[in-house]
Amino acid sequence: MASSYTTLCLILILSQSLPSSSSSQETSFLDQKPTAYEILGDYNFPKGMLPKGVVGYSLDTTTGRFSAFLNGSCSFSLEGSYQLSYKSSVNGYISQGRLSRLEGVSVKVFFMWVDIVEVLRNGDDLEFSVGIAGAGFPIDNFEECPQCGCGLNCGGAKRKASKIRSNPFVSSS
Repeated sequence: MASSYTTLCLILILSQSLPSSSSSQETSFLDQKPTAYEILGDYNFPKGMLPKGVVGYSLDTTTGRFSAFLNGSCSFSLEGSYQLSYKSSVNGYISQGRLSRLEGVSVKVFFMWVDIVEVLRNGDDLEFSVGIAGAGFPIDNFEECPQCGCGLNCGGAKRKASKIRSNPFVSSS
């Protein structure tokens, strides 16, 4: 009787120490790195802040320093009012509701390109700063990720009209 009890205990101990196929799948699922779009959500920003096609990112959670990497530079128009340009690497600092010291994102204002240097979340609006001027937009304008080359109007599909105004970057903030 003692022998069978000892055998049973050994089987239980061994079965607990050996990884089962379901627990290793759960572990690998939990170990997956979130996407750059999911990281934006963690900091209270919509995924449409970045265009489709981000191939990687880095984030230092202690300082907030981040980089998002695209497969080359990217530009597109939004609603016929704005031309945006992303370099192959977008860098800056991220914290709850704030992207600061941005590098790699530009908007065309009249005839010149200016860098977007900061984005703040203010309730249901996003406020973009180009240094001396800024503009605010409803956050629901950024629910979808734009696509390089065609923005939100790709493949002949027109996006429903949004609340993007013609160039508000001309007024100072």
